[in-house]
Amino acid sequence: MQEHLSLAATRLAEAWQHDRHLSQFELDLQPKNRGEAYAVQALLVKQINEPTIGWKIAATSEGGQRHINVSAPLAGRLFTSRVLPDGATLSLSGNRMLVAEAEFGFRFGKAIPARANHGHDDSISMETMLEAVTDMVLAIELPDSRFENFVAAGEAQLIADFACARHFILGPTVSADWRSRDLSKHPVRFLVNEHIVAEGSGAFVLGDPRAALHWLVRELGEHYINIEAGDVMFTGTCVIPVPIKPGDKLCADFADFGQVRADVI
Repeated sequence: MQEHLSLAATRLAEAWQHDRHLSQFELDLQPKNRGEAYAVQALLVKQINEPTIGWKIAATSEGGQRHINVSAPLAGRLFTSRVLPDGATLSLSGNRMLVAEAEFGFRFGKAIPARANHGHDDSISMETMLEAVTDMVLAIELPDSRFENFVAAGEAQLIADFACARHFILGPTVSADWRSRDLSKHPVRFLVNEHIVAEGSGAFVLGDPRAALHWLVRELGEHYINIEAGDVMFTGTCVIPVPIKPGDKLCADFADFGQVRADVI
């Protein structure tokens, strides 16, 4: 492993563990492409040494891409300790983005080895991928970046930084027959203090949450990253990122699929 990637991971690990923010990496530490960025992520997971629960996608919508100034989606690892239960209260201390997002997630019941999912011509099909999925879940994300100026950080540095992962609120498993539904048209609303502040749909995330999930699975396979049984994959915000502040009560409403709630202090 190249030394500059290990040093970049060490810098990010210190920021993550002490809830600090960094200026951009020096040029000689910056990952130069997506492959190097995901390599930094892998080193960072080892240095932080906590259990992981799955993956997230950042920037699956135009609004999300504008928010962090990138032109394509990014994938990031999630730690179990940062995924909280429905109805949780959490502090915004240290969070500079101060936004909330409503997301669909999918739980995998069986693993997808990277070797079975590499290359644009022979990577996993949508049908095969969905056969590995056991559940759809609902979530609120409260993202953040370890970079002070995340808008200027750029794609590779943001991928190295877990694609702006911070906290998720994991809501209910969807009991309705979501497999037969057109998720692109499924309505999503976000409420702050019981007032509707944003509305969207599954179409916000690469046209359909299943399409976003397929992008994520193929992206990981392209970089030789395994998907493990039990992994939960969150597919990006279905509404524009919603500004929040301490004292707010948050609710992501997915119509007949259910709601997710959280309080922030």
